[in-house]
Parts: sequence; structure tokens; C-alpha cells
Amino acid sequence: MAKAKNKVISGDYLNEQIFLMFDQLTMSVGFKSLPLNKETIEEYEVIDEEKSKSASSTILRAGVGNFLLGPIGLLAGVSGKQKGIYNIAIIFKDGKKSLIEVDEKIYKKLLKNMF
Repeated sequence: MAKAKNKVISGDYLNEQIFLMFDQLTMSVGFKSLPLNKETIEEYEVIDEEKSKSASSTILRAGVGNFLLGPIGLLAGVSGKQKGIYNIAIIFKDGKKSLIEVDEKIYKKLLKNMF
């Protein structure tokens, strides 16, 4: 069974790791850490295969080059979708955008942090 990468797979902060430390959800950003919660995240959306197909067809029909992370990031986020692995598009309050791949434990913590 495949394991989630628990990192940014597209967009800003590419390849930065996401982890739980002392029950705090954090993303490494260089030598610093960025908490992932409602203070730093403006908006998020779980990307599944159905949303990807819908979004990519909208992109093609409208000729729009950017939907959250753009068509390449959006489609890359759903390739190899497996049980217990979540792809989430995040828009940070500073305007940066990332697509992350996380396991169920981190996914549940992120949902909890957003309420």
C-alpha cells in the first residue's frame, strides 16, 4: 500500500514537508516552520477525482490558465489517488497557493485546525 508523501506536491512551497509535532500541524519552510491553521490558511479544498475532472473540463472549455493551482498542479494532485491519501489545494492568507498530499492523520488534524 502506498504511503502519502506528507509534503507540498505543486505550487508555492514545492517539496516542503508537512508534519505533526507536539500535536501541532506544521509545514517546514526553509529553516522555519509555518503552522497550518485558520490563522495562516485563507481557504482549502480537498481535490478528488470527480472535482479534478470537472475542474479540468472547465479549464479547457473556458481557456482559463489558472484554477487554484493551474491545470497541471490540479491534475498532478489526483494522479495515483489511493485510500488514506488526501490531496488538498490550499490558499494561504499571504496569497501563496499549494497543493499538498497528506495521510489521514494529518488530514484530520488540518480539518480540526480549520474550525
